[in-house]
Amino acid sequence: MTISAALVLLAVIWFMLLLIALPLGTPSQAEDGHVVKGTHPSAPADPKLRKKAFWVTLLSFPIWGLTCWVILSGVISVDTFDFYNGIEN
Repeated sequence: MTISAALVLLAVIWFMLLLIALPLGTPSQAEDGHVVKGTHPSAPADPKLRKKAFWVTLLSFPIWGLTCWVILSGVISVDTFDFYNGIEN
């Protein structure tokens, strides 16, 4: 695995976790009781992006490390997914 591939893997894991974390624990404006004029009532009232980005960063590094270890150790390789014997060694 190259350095650029490792960084791309980290970015993919980070953004995937961020997209999972964004709707968690975020009340809508309708639930909060204060709908800003011109916005949809289901828009988030206080998304707490800084807090969520911090926790996503802390969680993404161990997941990234485990994923890199699995790839580099050879536990899972391209041959694992070669169902039709189309990849030549």
